Amino acid sequence: MTIVHLGMDDIDSPSGGCTTHFASTLVERLDGWHVKWLDYPNLVRLNPNIPYRTRGNGAVALRFCIEAKRMSELFSEARRMVEGYTERGYPNTNPGFVMVINDIPEQVTELAKLALWRALPIAAAQRIVDRLLLKHFIMGNGRGLIGALSAIGNRLANDHTYEYLAYRPISTRSRTRGVDHDSVIEMDRIMGDRVFSNMDPSSGEILIGPRGPDPVIYGIRGEKPEYVIEAASYVRSSEARERWTVFRTNQGTGEHLTHIVRVCDLRPYMAALVQGEVASTPTMIEGGHVMFSISDGSGRIDCAVYEPTRDLREKALLLTVGDEVCLHSGVRPSSSSHGLTLNVEGVEVITLSEQVAVMNPICPQCGKRMKSAGSGKGFKCDACGFRTRDAGKNEISIDRTLERGLYLPPLGAQRHLTRPIARINKTNSGMPTSLVERWHFP
Repeated sequence: MTIVHLGMDDIDSPSGGCTTHFASTLVERLDGWHVKWLDYPNLVRLNPNIPYRTRGNGAVALRFCIEAKRMSELFSEARRMVEGYTERGYPNTNPGFVMVINDIPEQVTELAKLALWRALPIAAAQRIVDRLLLKHFIMGNGRGLIGALSAIGNRLANDHTYEYLAYRPISTRSRTRGVDHDSVIEMDRIMGDRVFSNMDPSSGEILIGPRGPDPVIYGIRGEKPEYVIEAASYVRSSEARERWTVFRTNQGTGEHLTHIVRVCDLRPYMAALVQGEVASTPTMIEGGHVMFSISDGSGRIDCAVYEPTRDLREKALLLTVGDEVCLHSGVRPSSSSHGLTLNVEGVEVITLSEQVAVMNPICPQCGKRMKSAGSGKGFKCDACGFRTRDAGKNEISIDRTLERGLYLPPLGAQRHLTRPIARINKTNSGMPTSLVERWHFP
């Protein structure tokens, strides 16, 4: 038996396919070959700030053992399936497919780490497959090669979650999914903290159903495969499930935000933690976005908190000059209308600066606040008539309505990779030693 890692990315088409759906059909095909599965399919989300990404920027890796005699036909069969699934000539589909045998090379692992928070050129991935003589194929410009390698290199060892994805036939992609709102609310109530980010309690919005014309009916996120499988049993939809698959994933882990980067070292499209002091008063601009700047001693940069983040935007408005913050952010490149900018997806308030108001003194006789008696004439009390030249104005500390801590957008505005409040201090480390008996259908 030979250990195989198959990585794939950007396998879709304008007719409504997607990489995870293709992976589920490949799983079914390999089941017929009686492979031994070493892991659930890995759904690896990459840097969400890449401009040419799909919305979730997800790639998939399959890991299994196969009889050595079938190795020769494995790659050709996978290639045939990819070519049959995608539509040639469609400019936004650039599939990449890679096969790694036995141990994963360190170069692949290092690329996977970078792909979580940096922008990488296609040439960097091409050099690796050429140098290591890895079996691979690409279509279009080959951008999917980056994700395919990265999915193989990321073993999800530090933290992971699970997602149950239910699919309909591609032929029904234009129909309404018909996910029953009440059934999702009931599922969320029954499952409690075993699942997460499936509905937004602040708005009642259901978050398990995508909006695009693709075969996914819904996806349920949770802490264990057993939990998401059970949760799916409570969800009703007008679209029948043709197939379903459980993926192990880095969704909800915050894996893209592990590097603290100085302002002077920021580069376009990075995902970075940027720590510094608020350097300008937050203001709301046209469109409802909040703008301010921070400085860390190495430089100063503008920060944008966009209107869809709702609660986060309101918290940002409460910041004041001198507050120390750590911003969870993506770096927006400069243009003719703005410089390098942090797109803020989370604000951690570390320390709050003291806000002071200068007030007139209190009357020692009646306790009322006095008024100025004129330039150089001291103060007078209108209530009792007391006057004095000896009193001076007082500095009074103002209570802040903002508190220290982490502030995130509502669940509906969070990235796939964002670690939600429900997962703070939760970690699923290591890799599964065995799989549940039934983790996909058919």
